[in-house]
Amino acid sequence: MSRFLRFVLSATLILLPSLALAQTKINLEVQYPLGFILDKVFAELKTEFEKANPDITVTYRPAYKEYEDAAQTALRQAITKQLPDVALQAINMQRLFVDRGIAVDISPFIAKEKDWKGDGFSDSMMALGTFNGKPYGLAFAVSTPIIYFNEDLVVKAGGDPNNFPKTWDGIIELANKIKALGNDTVGLYHSWQITGNWLWQALVFSHGGAMMSADEKAVAFNGDAGQRSIELLGRLVREGNMPDLAHEAARSTFFAGKMGIWTESTSLLRVADDSVGGRFKWRTATFPVPGPNAKLPTGGAAALMFASTPEKQAAAWRFMKFITGAEGATMMVKGTGYMPPNSVPANDPKMLKSFYETRPNHLTSLAQQSFMTAWYAFPGENNLKIISTIKDRLQTVVDKSAEPKAALAAMSDDDGKLLPK
Repeated sequence: MSRFLRFVLSATLILLPSLALAQTKINLEVQYPLGFILDKVFAELKTEFEKANPDITVTYRPAYKEYEDAAQTALRQAITKQLPDVALQAINMQRLFVDRGIAVDISPFIAKEKDWKGDGFSDSMMALGTFNGKPYGLAFAVSTPIIYFNEDLVVKAGGDPNNFPKTWDGIIELANKIKALGNDTVGLYHSWQITGNWLWQALVFSHGGAMMSADEKAVAFNGDAGQRSIELLGRLVREGNMPDLAHEAARSTFFAGKMGIWTESTSLLRVADDSVGGRFKWRTATFPVPGPNAKLPTGGAAALMFASTPEKQAAAWRFMKFITGAEGATMMVKGTGYMPPNSVPANDPKMLKSFYETRPNHLTSLAQQSFMTAWYAFPGENNLKIISTIKDRLQTVVDKSAEPKAALAAMSDDDGKLLPK
């Protein structure tokens, strides 16, 4: 055999494994919401995942704008058979995909793991993605509502940032003092329209109420807790001078240093850091919990498997496990303001322990863990319509076109008609 032929044969043998790997490489399609919060995080997750899993390429579809958009888009994709292999959906939207048989039961994959709980997947977090006794979603990012406040404005208004009010009465009083500073300063804003009903649930749950009756046959948010909650929203408008702003406009107003108090999700902590950039001092405070048996809804997103073939499902599982595991959770927390769904990083100095020690704003949500409860998912085919109706009726309170009690009565009537018969 000539020297040239021996060279060609040797080169071919060396290249064969690489060629085989290229031929068997799996392309995993993933879609997630809230790009302005999560784009950088998912770019980092992709890089690190592909390093550890060279046989899989992750391709991201354009990010869903909001959680409702995420659910509506995925439902349309299911009809046209164009679903991604993995989708990040709001925790309260998972039920839509389970009830319709779209989400894949992941219990067979969990059963093959050697030490699932030891890897940081606690029962409480797994419960967020469990329906009818079976796990479908893995919590990816977890949040609670908190208060952001402009420390500089609070001090100018005569308030004490080290003793921020813990009641709505105190917050309204301070907000009016901030507004009195002039220069078009907004005293307070409650982000009531987040996903249509998350902060409405926060008001009702914090007053000890519920969205639905125990048998899910009738609405329950029209009870005493709901009455107090809708009246509080009205007070924020009438007494607290809360303006009728779009969510994005409210966010920009706070970041510009023109708003004193802002109720929002923990998810925006990193966005706030980057947007404010040290131009003024700001802090976070716990969300008021005035009622007996007070709770706060657990917001955030969960990873659902939509892949249909065994090969794609195996790859999807590896990706889901990575982004919700200790390493992925660490990247997610540092890049956002969400809490980790995994129990390992918070106590590990190499992951999040030292991170939290130097970032007190991130600790506010952790301080509310004892109040956390499920972000309620309405039953039946009309989940999204119910959420939209709630948002529409809350809008009438904010724009003062309806009295709070009348708005709640209309909301209850509208949603009652949309429930399963």
